[in-house]
Amino acid sequence: MIASRLSGFGISIFTEMSALAVQTGAINLGQGFPDEDGPAAVLEAAQAAIRNGHNQYAPLPGVPALREAISEHQRRFYGLEPEDVQVTMGATEAITAAILGLCEPDDEVLAFDPTYDSYGAAAKMTGARLVPVPLHPPAWTFDPDELRAAITPKTRAILVNSPHNPTGRVLTREELQTIADVTQEHDLIAITDEVYEHLVFDGLEHIPLATLPGMAERTLTISSLGKTFSVTGWKVGWATGPGALVAGVRAAKQFMTFAGATPFQHAGAAALRLADAWYAEFALELQAKRDRLSAGLTAAGLAVSKPQGTYFVNADVGTDAIAFARELPHRAGVVAIPTAVFSTRAQELAPYLRFAFCKRPAVIDRAARQLAAEDLES
Repeated sequence: MIASRLSGFGISIFTEMSALAVQTGAINLGQGFPDEDGPAAVLEAAQAAIRNGHNQYAPLPGVPALREAISEHQRRFYGLEPEDVQVTMGATEAITAAILGLCEPDDEVLAFDPTYDSYGAAAKMTGARLVPVPLHPPAWTFDPDELRAAITPKTRAILVNSPHNPTGRVLTREELQTIADVTQEHDLIAITDEVYEHLVFDGLEHIPLATLPGMAERTLTISSLGKTFSVTGWKVGWATGPGALVAGVRAAKQFMTFAGATPFQHAGAAALRLADAWYAEFALELQAKRDRLSAGLTAAGLAVSKPQGTYFVNADVGTDAIAFARELPHRAGVVAIPTAVFSTRAQELAPYLRFAFCKRPAVIDRAARQLAAEDLES
C-alpha cells in the first residue's frame, strides 16, 4: 500500500504514454531524452575512469575533480564563486534533497505552474505544500501581482526553473529581478533548476538568478550533466551556493543515495571543460531541431508556441489534449505528453500538447510526415 502522502500521484503519464509507444510502435516524442549519445571525448572519459579503477564509492560531497570543474564552470560562464558544491544523483535528487533539507513540514514552496512533475512529490515527502504561480499561455509569462499574492507567512522558498520545462520559456532579466525583489523582501530561499542552462536559442541568454544583486547568498543553484551532454542516464547533478544551503542538501542526500556514479563523475569533469565552441554548436543543432519539428507541427495544422530553450515545443491542438494524446499514437504513430498533466490549471492548459525535439533529424522528419498525413484539425 502506497503511503497517503504519495498515493495521489499514481502512475505517471510518462509511464502510460511510453507503454503506448511500445504497444503501437509509435515514435516517442513524449519523454525528454536524446536518441544519440553525447560527445565522444566525454564517453571515452567515462570508459577511462572505469578502466583506471574509479569504481568504488565517491565521497559524500562528490568526486573532487568534478566539484572543482563545477566551480570552474560557474565562474567561467556566469562569474559566480560558489561557496560549496554538492554532487547528486541527477538534478531531481538535488531538488528533492533541497526541499527535504531546507523546508519544514507545513512550509510553502512557490513554483511556476506548469511545473516539472517531481516538485510536488518532493514537497509532499517533506510535508510542505507546493504553491503554484501561473505561467500564462501562449507566451508563458507570469503576473508579478499573482506572484506576490501567493506569498504567505508560511512561504519558505521559491523554486525557479529557467529555461523552463515544459513550456520552453527563458525568463528575462526583468522577470528574474521581480523574483529577486520578492525573494529578498520576504526573506525567502531561492532554489533554481537550471538543467537546460546551455540549451537556449535565438541569441537569448540564460541568466542565473544567483548573479542578480543580493541573490548569491540566498540562492541554491541546481543543474546536471544529462541535458547539456546528452547523457541523461548518467544521473549526475549538483547543487551549488552558500555553505548553509548546500549543507541542507547534503544532510538529506547522505540518507538517500549517499554517493553514486563514480566513473561518470570523473567523466563529468571532462565534459564541463569542453570548449565554448562546443556548447554553442550544440545549442545551434538543437535550435535547428526545434525549428524542424515546429515546422512539421505547423504543417499538420497545430498552433505552435515557439520555445526559447529546453528540449520541448508546445502546440495548441484545439481540443482536450489528454484525449488527443491517447489517440495520436493510433492515428499518426506519434507519442506526446499533455501539458496539463504538469499543471493545477487543467482547463486553461487543456489544449496544449508537449513534443520533444531532442531526436535525430530523420526521426523528427518521419514524425512530421506522419502527423501531416492525418487531418489533426478534425
